[in-house]
Amino acid sequence: MSEPQPAAPDIAAIAAQLRHDPPAALAQLHALAQTGDVQAQLLLGQACMEGRGNALDPAQGVQWFERAANGGLPQAMNMLGRCHELGTGTAVNFELAAVWYRKAADTGLDWGMYNLANLLATGRGVARDEAAAYRLYRRAAGCGHAKSMNLVGRCLEDGIGVAADPAAAPDWYRRSAEAGDFRGQASHASLLLAAGQIEAAAAWLQQALAHGSPAFLAHIRPLLASSPHPRIRALVVPG
Repeated sequence: MSEPQPAAPDIAAIAAQLRHDPPAALAQLHALAQTGDVQAQLLLGQACMEGRGNALDPAQGVQWFERAANGGLPQAMNMLGRCHELGTGTAVNFELAAVWYRKAADTGLDWGMYNLANLLATGRGVARDEAAAYRLYRRAAGCGHAKSMNLVGRCLEDGIGVAADPAAAPDWYRRSAEAGDFRGQASHASLLLAAGQIEAAAAWLQQALAHGSPAFLAHIRPLLASSPHPRIRALVVPG
């Protein structure tokens, strides 16, 4: 009889271990990554970016993302594009960011579609093409990508890359809000406010404020503080 084969490494268990015993988890990831395990390479790259287990080394993280991306892992392709876009662990290079986002998008990864669409919408690293950006946002939204749903709504409301259809925008904002995107929640709330639904708008704005990025909060708080509605002002101004 042949001897039983060892069980395949449990990447999910190792990822969980990173939270409470980073050194032990990193040792396992290094061993697996060296064998060509793309999921281990992705996790190791993320650990390098976040400094898990004193492993802060963004440049090394880029190298692990690149190995996993070249191994065919869509999430690594997207992360590598992100590094090139933001200049994390490498020089800013929008052209390379677009290349890797496109590779990720071509696999059907919603984040790759969204990130490539953002470059197309602004003409960074690629020729500006708002129509192509809209089509990618729409594809990503169809995959359940909350941020893309909000931008589909924005494009339809303002006629960006597609014929304006303001009547279709509210449903996309609502779907984005319900899917958890803070910008979608703010967009949905703004339409509720315009319709006089103050309490419903306040409830969505509370969620947006609880989960918004620092840049988003810096932008929206002054707007809420100057609202004509006391209920809305109270969200950011102590009573």
